[in-house]
Amino acid sequence: MADSHLTGRLPVELYLESTNRCNLRCRGCIHYKGHWEPGRDISVDEMRRITDQLPDLQRVVLHGIGEPLLNRQLPAMIAHLKARGVKVLINSNGILLDAHWRRALMDSCLDDLRVSLDAASPQGYQQIRGSDQFNIVVSNLKAFIAMLDESRQTKPAVSIWYLGTTDNIAELPQCIRLSAEIGVAEVYLQRLVYFHDHAGYGVAVAHKTLQETEPRLMDLIQESQRLAERLGVRFNASGLCQPDQSLKADAAEEKPWRNCYRYQHLMYITAWGNVLPCCIAPFATADYASLIMGNAFETPLNAIWAGERYTQFRKAHRSLKPPQCCSGCGVLWSL
Repeated sequence: MADSHLTGRLPVELYLESTNRCNLRCRGCIHYKGHWEPGRDISVDEMRRITDQLPDLQRVVLHGIGEPLLNRQLPAMIAHLKARGVKVLINSNGILLDAHWRRALMDSCLDDLRVSLDAASPQGYQQIRGSDQFNIVVSNLKAFIAMLDESRQTKPAVSIWYLGTTDNIAELPQCIRLSAEIGVAEVYLQRLVYFHDHAGYGVAVAHKTLQETEPRLMDLIQESQRLAERLGVRFNASGLCQPDQSLKADAAEEKPWRNCYRYQHLMYITAWGNVLPCCIAPFATADYASLIMGNAFETPLNAIWAGERYTQFRKAHRSLKPPQCCSGCGVLWSL
């Protein structure tokens, strides 16, 4: 794929924080250490002004660091983008997925709903998410799947996302069973992203990340794969790869960032309009200022895309000394 900035083409994919507020303080999230920016929601008008500058948009992700269901204007945003023929997805913790939101998401024609669970028991959920609302999330998911089945609708496609750490990986096979019981057809294992230039926070530290050499890890992965096949659940990993591949790839690649494509065709814009190179970057370095390529509320996106900060970022990305947020990252960490 040719670099979008060399061909003059603006991004075709956009990550836009519909809100950066959240109703949880998960131990693997930036919110656990304190947010980079004050709490704020994006309005429908702001979303339109941003997305209208990107005529070739193909996919919009209306979440970032926050819980999108906290923004009551979210259905209108989704409907506007769907009218443009854009694929739209959100990632939610599912706590607010009540009857109102279930109907609103179906009516807005949302394509994909990813629900972050990271556990298969109330105890495991409490450990990683600091919440006693595990059963509420499970109940909400069951009701949503039942509503979709009753309506004979296939969208939004619902999937469960499991942030794997050394603390919770033992519950992964149980999560596969739970998904089948709920009726969710897809489960994704997601790798832990942590600061490589800072001590870290919560479970977002180096010794909590999953490595191929972790005792019993590959046994648990294989057990989960066998269960998924038997129960009719599709079990994959972030980055559109197999779970075992997602744990091996970075160790095998001396310079994994060199294969990354995100900086070529997408933007990540925060609720305050700050343009970042990708959705992983805020989790990968403590130097937040180094990630800001410009502000969408102050400068046209085409000027930011072709500007000096982005130009220097891309130049560094293609070198042997990449930006700090990329040096410890890898192409299979998220998608």
